[in-house]
Amino acid sequence: MHPIPISALQHAVYCLRQAALIHLERLWAENRFTAEGQVLHLSTQDMKQRRKKGVRQVTALPLFSQRLNLTGLADVVEFVAGPDGETPHPVEFKRGKPKLHRADEVQLCAQALCLEEMTGCSVPEGALFYGTTRRRVSVLFDAELRSLTEDTVAQVAELFASGRTPAALYKVGKCRACSLMAACRPKAGGRSALAWRNRSLAAHLGEARRP
Repeated sequence: MHPIPISALQHAVYCLRQAALIHLERLWAENRFTAEGQVLHLSTQDMKQRRKKGVRQVTALPLFSQRLNLTGLADVVEFVAGPDGETPHPVEFKRGKPKLHRADEVQLCAQALCLEEMTGCSVPEGALFYGTTRRRVSVLFDAELRSLTEDTVAQVAELFASGRTPAALYKVGKCRACSLMAACRPKAGGRSALAWRNRSLAAHLGEARRP
């Protein structure tokens, strides 16, 4: 099986159907929220290193985990110098503000699990930087979050292996904020958004060809 993108875990915690639409059906659409997120990530798109007060900061660091079959890119990893060497500290940039669900935390924890496998060092915590508040939120990688992250990896692996998009389930707050709402059609309760789009296109072309 192809490696699982770490970003797919964030999508899956938010909405498993969203994860399938993006990563199985290859659908994507921009809205104000995704555009703001893209702007926020511009400063971390290229791999760079710099040192400041005992911290080696690396942007756009490639990540992987053979054990979990994960791959991705860390916005920023701060390697903090200590008596026993450097301790990795992942920092993920997000638009908006802290959320009620744990999607962002799971994505960050997955980065930590990759870093632990790559470096052989324990990664006890990281941080989420939110664009609206302009503040960091510390995230402790405790047993509960690690378990949730690995459970999500297993769920996404099962989703990818099945190749089937889950049926839509309309939830007002989540669906209205999703850039894929028009393609997803959650109120219709359908499964494959791509199949629906292809059928609609074929029907439209058929109508256009009629004399």
